[in-house]
Amino acid sequence: MKLRRFTVVAVTAAAVAATLNVVPASAGHNSKPADQSLRALAARHNLYIGTAVDSAALNDPADPQYRKLVTQEFNTVTAENVMKWESLEPTRGQYNWGPADELIEFARKNKQLVRGHVLVWNNQLPAWLTEGVADGSISKTELREILKNHITTVVKHFKGKIWQWDVVNEAASDPWDSPSTIHYKGFWAQNLGEGYVADAFRWARAADPKALLFYNDYNLEAFGDRGPSDKVQFVYNMVKSLKAAGVPIDGVGSQGHLGTQYGNYDVFQVSDTLKAFTDLGLATAFTEVDVRSHTANIADSNELNPRLQASAYNHGVLLQACLSNPKCLSFTLWGVSDHHSWVPTWFDDPPEGLATVYDENYQPKKAYFELKGDLLFSGPPYVLPRVTQKPNKGR
Repeated sequence: MKLRRFTVVAVTAAAVAATLNVVPASAGHNSKPADQSLRALAARHNLYIGTAVDSAALNDPADPQYRKLVTQEFNTVTAENVMKWESLEPTRGQYNWGPADELIEFARKNKQLVRGHVLVWNNQLPAWLTEGVADGSISKTELREILKNHITTVVKHFKGKIWQWDVVNEAASDPWDSPSTIHYKGFWAQNLGEGYVADAFRWARAADPKALLFYNDYNLEAFGDRGPSDKVQFVYNMVKSLKAAGVPIDGVGSQGHLGTQYGNYDVFQVSDTLKAFTDLGLATAFTEVDVRSHTANIADSNELNPRLQASAYNHGVLLQACLSNPKCLSFTLWGVSDHHSWVPTWFDDPPEGLATVYDENYQPKKAYFELKGDLLFSGPPYVLPRVTQKPNKGR
């Protein structure tokens, strides 16, 4: 998702802070570990917990708390924007590696792994590419070579520094699209056909034999009716077919963008879905977790409190499901605080926000403590050691 800044309304921060009732997490409890950061607690399960990083905020001297929390709380990071095509190659043939390289160096210094996001997506493409296809100056044959060159160049540049790559992002349509039958959507499918998905994985594997290669999408938390309008079933069938064809795909990323206004899922539904994918021999990960709420009337604690509680519940459902499956390798939050969340300017009619685990003033919300509690008080026999995923060489 693309980062979109917004102006913070002071009453929102004040209202959130008033509902926290935070107590020291470790006071007087010798049975608890001294380091209760999310990264330290996740390490007990060999689970990586991460965040999407806004590079501008990370390097903002006026906002040191952002950098401190990214360093302290997380052991994996995802580039929110600086590895997307429009950022890496704004002019054809001229790559801007600097911001992405800086993030990778930051991660190295802080003993964090890096999720690469993203190689192939229908959005945030450079204008020279989309306009060239639209006006016919880039043919379909040339477009395929451009895509191959981009994947190869980017993956080779970062070779040995990326743990997981989101190779293909959001290739499947939604049931509210027309037609409602799930299908391959967007720029790449329209211009290259569905075969680009398999091509992308093969090109990425050729460029880096050791990185884990993921398909990433939203609304993959739970199966529906398993019919033609069930997106999870479509993706399941797609990755099963890719595996059967010898395509070197290693995992499926479920973004985990939820909203408290919806029915949402219980942990058993989500756990069953993860198991369906891991039974195919794939790893899984939650890659972009946030839980948004309607923000009308949140100055009233009677309106705000239920939304904060529902957000905590939803964060907990996803993390518990991940902990239930030893091949769920990582759990990444999409953003550190509400101050840098993409949600308020993307969902503005009606207005939505409150999506992250820290408020606008970097105060931890109930969702943060839900994650901490799940990590602290989970263990055998229901949480088993992680299973190492080896890169699929294909054939």
